[in-house]
Amino acid sequence: MSGADQPRRSTGSKIIRFAIVGLANTAIDLAGFFLLLKLHVPPLPANVISWSIAVIFSFVANGFWSFERNQAIRLHDAFLRFVSLGALISLGVSSLSIALFAGIAGVWPAKIGGVIVAAVLNFLAARWSIEGRLLK
Repeated sequence: MSGADQPRRSTGSKIIRFAIVGLANTAIDLAGFFLLLKLHVPPLPANVISWSIAVIFSFVANGFWSFERNQAIRLHDAFLRFVSLGALISLGVSSLSIALFAGIAGVWPAKIGGVIVAAVLNFLAARWSIEGRLLK
């Protein structure tokens, strides 16, 4: 294997970097969600809009800082993978959580619960999207 094929960062380093980006991403998502709710946007559309803004930040930060992008995967394709999996995992879990639990627990606990549940799955999805590998 050439040096380009070898990961430069350990998995532990990637997890730490991913967590830092995730905290910033979550802050962007929650701030956008809060602002949109204050502007009287209904919770589910507010969730989609705030997530969309946060996912763009997350792709850029993870793609250029957390992971080593596989150059064999075109940037466009990596972005589509990242957004598709993010939509399935993050947006799907948080929207489902809001739809199922907002009436019971409130909008904020439902939103935060969805964010927490999706965090671990997102690491694997991001790694596959950007590096083209899942576990090794």
